[in-house]
Amino acid sequence: MQKQPVPDTGQIPSTVPGDSIEVVPLRHPVRLALAVVLVLVAASALWDVAVNQRYHWDVVVSYLFAPQILTGAGLTLVLTAVSMTVGVILGTVLAIMRLSANPIVSTISRGYIWFFRGTPLLVQLIFWYNIAALYPVLSLGLPFGGPSVAIGSANVLITPLTAALLGLSLNEAAYMAEIIRGGIGSVDRGQHDAARALGMNGTTLMLRVILPQAMRVVLPPTGNQVISMLKGTSLVSVLAISDLLYSAQIIYATNYQTIPLLIVASLWYLLMTTVLTFFQNKLERRYGRGFDAAPRRVRRPRTGAAR
Repeated sequence: MQKQPVPDTGQIPSTVPGDSIEVVPLRHPVRLALAVVLVLVAASALWDVAVNQRYHWDVVVSYLFAPQILTGAGLTLVLTAVSMTVGVILGTVLAIMRLSANPIVSTISRGYIWFFRGTPLLVQLIFWYNIAALYPVLSLGLPFGGPSVAIGSANVLITPLTAALLGLSLNEAAYMAEIIRGGIGSVDRGQHDAARALGMNGTTLMLRVILPQAMRVVLPPTGNQVISMLKGTSLVSVLAISDLLYSAQIIYATNYQTIPLLIVASLWYLLMTTVLTFFQNKLERRYGRGFDAAPRRVRRPRTGAAR
């Protein structure tokens, strides 16, 4: 009697009807031991911090919501928001200028980025604070000795807060220009050609086609720059601006509780950066829809028992 051919179902044959292959996970004893050691070290460090009386946790709690600290945290957020807004707008203009076919426009953008990325932010802040030493009177007029109109004294116009905003914004614009330029360069050249074929001019092409697609690449480093800017505002304390760090310094200069007040400032910085990171992840997921490189898990249909 001739045997009937077994149909090919694409499944691994089983010797016992209804039997399945058991997958045994590979054991990693070294990895497990390392994890246990790290947990013990972390728990020991946290316990030491919690029971060490020299941290003065009672002082930390008493000053955590002090009016001076809250005011300083609010000013830190204002400095971050204003500086990042100006930095993004100016950085976009600089990125477009650098990609321009005009060599003069491109060279000016390159020179700006080269200067502000090549000098420390702290030096720039001090420079703007002391700009009156170079230009006692600020004026507008024609170059090369032409007629000009005086605006006012630099000592009056360039306050410590103005100097801080100038230094932070202009420095951030140089970094954002490179980030946005990289995002624009990531857009496929075919998008340019398709938009031109539809009759779009350069401005419409950039605003409606290029920049929206570049957002997926621009957002992650921009979020990092926002967090870096939030922490970088602590440098304005050298200008005697009552930001979060300077407010803590004023308090511990009077009560000599240096470590507890620095802990208070650190906790507020951690809270603000955590909130910013949460919203950064939200925006990245929104603009990354349709570009997720990770394949989605597809659930296979169940098959019946083998006959």
